[in-house]
Amino acid sequence: MNRFWHNSRTMISFRIAVPSDAADLVPFVNGGYRGESSKRGWTTEADILGGQRTDEDKIREMIVAKDSRVELAYTDGALIGCVHLEKEADGSCFLSMLTVDPARQAGGIGKLIMAHSDEIARAWGCRRMRMNTISIRAELLAFYERRGYARTGVTEPFPMNDPRFGLPKVPGLTFVELAKAL
Repeated sequence: MNRFWHNSRTMISFRIAVPSDAADLVPFVNGGYRGESSKRGWTTEADILGGQRTDEDKIREMIVAKDSRVELAYTDGALIGCVHLEKEADGSCFLSMLTVDPARQAGGIGKLIMAHSDEIARAWGCRRMRMNTISIRAELLAFYERRGYARTGVTEPFPMNDPRFGLPKVPGLTFVELAKAL
């Protein structure tokens, strides 16, 4: 299903990812968070994490999993963003892998993807949206808090010795859970 959003600068269409999209999403997501290309945007993790953010198997798993979907955002035929949503048994929806092309960040696209995600979660009957982010990402935490998220007090350690999630450049990384009512 295509949905269109418009802000003063961008018309965005959304579609649900299919397994054949996984190969194209890997460099898009990894480039949005890690490496030199990510430094064009404000959400880079390049100074705290090296290596990959995800791989093709993980993205394909997200795409085909029950009660899960990856939404792709396009403008003028170009992929500009994506997000993974997973419906949880407790009536929550877990949001992850929110990625906006670094060259297009700070233009409202992330906000639109999040609003689209909220609509999907509500259509699923979810009452709450949850997410995790790295605790030292103060600017990202502030962005989510301005969108209605609050810290739940739940934390978990970053998988420091698992290169599938990245290679930490700083010690003691933890994830902080954020949530908001829908």
